This record gives sequence, structure tokens and C-alpha cells, in this order.
Amino acid sequence: MPDLTPHRHALRLSRPAGIRSIRLGDTKVSYVPDGDVRLRPRQLLRDSTDEVWAAHPEYLDAAGHLVGSVGGLLVEHGDRALLIDAGFGPQAHEAPEGAVAAIHGGALPRGLAELGRRPEDVEAVAFTHLHSDHLGWACHPAPGGDRLVFAHADHLIAEPEWDRRDLLEAQGMAEQVAALAPCVRTITDGQEVFPGVRVRFTPGHTVGHAEYVITGGGRRLIAFGDAVHSPIQIDHPDWSSDFDHDRVRTAGHRHRLVAELAEPDTIGFGVHFADVVFGHVRHDGNGPAWRPVDA
Repeated sequence: MPDLTPHRHALRLSRPAGIRSIRLGDTKVSYVPDGDVRLRPRQLLRDSTDEVWAAHPEYLDAAGHLVGSVGGLLVEHGDRALLIDAGFGPQAHEAPEGAVAAIHGGALPRGLAELGRRPEDVEAVAFTHLHSDHLGWACHPAPGGDRLVFAHADHLIAEPEWDRRDLLEAQGMAEQVAALAPCVRTITDGQEVFPGVRVRFTPGHTVGHAEYVITGGGRRLIAFGDAVHSPIQIDHPDWSSDFDHDRVRTAGHRHRLVAELAEPDTIGFGVHFADVVFGHVRHDGNGPAWRPVDA
């Protein structure tokens, strides 16, 4: 019987992810979808070529857009819960040009409910960085109300990221900064922010971009935020995103990250990685280096 795994993998690269969970010992980690994003591949990854995309149509939808997921990562340990990033929120955006063709959110509260959690159960929201597709529900009220969904929770933001919030205000995001401010607690490089969860600063995508390393059960998971936008970059780590603040710095970090994700008992979480958000790296010459992990 032929091995259908590569075919099933290819199908997953052109659809956004639903809820997916894995266990790291006593810790449960779940992707909570909020929506999806459609990206123009050559505008997003300017070092890529038409020839590469023609050879890999499995990453693209019928309109030729790169398909990405938008959501957050729920980390549960006992009765405690941490959310890493908060999706895009109840809004939608389309653009006739630029890297983002369309993005929409709104599903994250429903996903939490399906996982048996209310927003009130989340004790803190930790952010990889302060772009709008990660701030999402931290800046929007609950459906049918006027209170912010996570107003009760600490908002954990890398100290250098929050120190340069003026960059966001200059981009017209003063309202979002003001919404976050009452709940912000800045965090430092290497700090444990939740049982088994440590932050590490990886500036480049933004001035204070952060990753979160979650350990348990003899494994570790690296939630690498926007250090990588698409699994195709695992095979082409020199390709930086058009959104990267420092393209050279992110490329250097991406090379190190790809090597780290190939180490034993190491899983990656790519929040924008279509329906392959959890995976590991295998350089064996047998297809893409990013291989989905589902348990």
C-alpha cells in the first residue's frame, strides 16, 4: 500500500488550522484558531522566486495566495492557563496590494470554549510581539459587552518591546497601546512566566520580539512567533519576511532556530503555519524539512 502521508501533509499546507493539541508531560498545549490570513508570497518573501512557488503549489490557495493561520497558543498546567498571543480579534481586512491580501479573525473565544476554558480562566496573556494579528482580543471587548475579553489578566510583554511602543503609536496604533497599558507587566529575558514556560528575546522581527520555550515530559516546545511565517522558510531560512524590522538579524536567528528544531525531543509552534502549526525539522532529503506533529 502506498504511503499517503506526504499527500495528506500537502493538503494541510493550503488550509488554516483548527484546534490542535499536544501534551508535554503534565502540560497541555493547544492551538486556538481565531481566523486566517492570505498572503501574497512574493511580497511577503521577497527573496523567493516565481520558479519556487510554481514548484510548490501545495502552499497556495486557488488565488495563488499563501495560506496562514491566525490564533493563539493555550498552555494548561493543572487548573492554570496561559495564552500566548491573542489572534486578530473580531475584524477583517482586505488590501489590493502589499503582502497581506486578506485577514480575518473572531473565532478565538469560541475555540477556548471548545477546549473547556472561559477567558476568565486565563491568568495571563503573553505576547510574542505587538503586531495587530497577535494583539487581537487583548484590545477588543467580549461579544455583546463593553469589557475587554482579557482585562482581568496580566499582559506579559518583553521589556524592550514595550519600551519602544512609540513605534506602534507612530503606525497609528495608539488606541491599542492605550487599551493594553493598564494590564501590562513587562518581562525580562530568560524569565519563567508560567510553570515550565520561559521567555527568550529574539529581536529582529520587531525590536523586542520574544519566543516562549515550554518544557515537560522530557520534551520542549518552542513557540517562535513571527521568526518564521511559513514552513517553506524552514527549507529557505535566508528568506526574511517583508514585515521583519531587521531582515539580516532574523535570517541569522532563523538559521539557528531551524538547527535547534532538528534536535531530539524538540517541537516547534508556528502560529501562522497553515494546518501544520506543530512540527519538527527533519533534514533527510525526503520532502519538506518541516514535519507535522499531532500528539
